[in-house]
Amino acid sequence: MNQISNDTPTLLLVDDDDTFRSVLGRALEKRGFSVTTAASVESALPLAQANPPEFAVIDLKMHGASGLVLVQTLHELDPATRIVMLTGYASIATAVEAIKLGATQYLSKPANADEIVAAFGHNANADVPVEAQPSTVDKLEWEHINRVLHEQQGNISSTARVLNMHRRTLQRKLAKRPN
Repeated sequence: MNQISNDTPTLLLVDDDDTFRSVLGRALEKRGFSVTTAASVESALPLAQANPPEFAVIDLKMHGASGLVLVQTLHELDPATRIVMLTGYASIATAVEAIKLGATQYLSKPANADEIVAAFGHNANADVPVEAQPSTVDKLEWEHINRVLHEQQGNISSTARVLNMHRRTLQRKLAKRPN
C-alpha cells in the first residue's frame, strides 16, 4: 500500500485500528484504488496536503484529533474529494456534522469495501426522504446524548456533567441503541 499511481484513483484511508486499516486497504486496492494509509489525523494531514486524494475513508473516533477535522481539511483542499466517514458511534448529530463539513456519506462500522465504494457514488445533496414516523423519545434522547458527547470531544465524564447525569447511567444509555 502507500503507493501513488497516475492511472488509478487515489484514496486516503485513515483508521487507528491497524488490522481493519490493513484489510480494508487491501480490499480497496483490489477494487482499483491506489491506497495511502494513516493511523491518525495528525499523520494523515501532511499526506493529504502533499497529494490531495480523489477519495477518502476516515474513521470518526481515533487517538488524537477527530476524523471530522480531516474531513473539513480534505474538503478545503479539494471540494471534489469523495469522503466516506466511518464510525462505530453512529448518531444523527455526527452524521449531519460530517456531511456539513464535506463528507459524501456516513457509514456505521463494520462496513465492507463494497459498501464503501457504493457510498462514494452517493450524492450528499440529494433529497432525503422524510421519515413517515417521527422518532421515538428513546431515539431522540440517544441522539441528544450523542450530540452532547460529540460536543465534549467524546469525554464521558464531561458529558455526564453537562447532562446532569451519573457517568454510569450515561454509559448504560449509550450502550442501548434505540431502534
